Amino acid sequence: MKKFLPWIIIGILVIGLYSWGKGFNNTAVDLNENVKEAWGNVQTSYQRRNDLIGNLVNTVKGAADFEKSTLTAVIEARAKATSINIDPSNVTPEQLAQYNQVQGGLSGALKSLLVTVERYPELKANQNFLKLQDELTSTENTIQTARTRYNEQIKPYNKHVNRFPNSLLAGMLNFDEKPYFDAEAGAEKPVDVKFDFK
Repeated sequence: MKKFLPWIIIGILVIGLYSWGKGFNNTAVDLNENVKEAWGNVQTSYQRRNDLIGNLVNTVKGAADFEKSTLTAVIEARAKATSINIDPSNVTPEQLAQYNQVQGGLSGALKSLLVTVERYPELKANQNFLKLQDELTSTENTIQTARTRYNEQIKPYNKHVNRFPNSLLAGMLNFDEKPYFDAEAGAEKPVDVKFDFK
């Protein structure tokens, strides 16, 4: 019996290591799929906004003799925003920051458009425009929710791959830490609200 004891111990160790490796891998795959699904929801929300912007721009063009520079800025920002694609399985902090920056540029151009529109009473009374404005507001809220849910899916994944001893396998199996969505640049500054009653 003593001559089989080393083989029994080795067998138990091999089975234990296999079970740990299999458990780590399967959990990491499940969590990674949750991250991909959440990222897909983020992209769907941004796509909805991009689709609405086209309708908004056409409505504004048709309803007012509008400043071309503002419309051009929105159209260019929309083109930039739709040109960046990210693979959620190997997203880097730099890619996510670039994506966030481009989407923030589109948000800024859109805000500028909506502020400029305030000077056109016929646009403010246009039902199509009002409906699009409501849908954009709703879509912005959906984007925020999707980004929050993406971050919520990142947390358990990152905890799983960064905890010891899982971190030993994570590098070998290409389960790298994923970046979170950060606030847009300048979001920490207070909003300067001015009322002009002239």
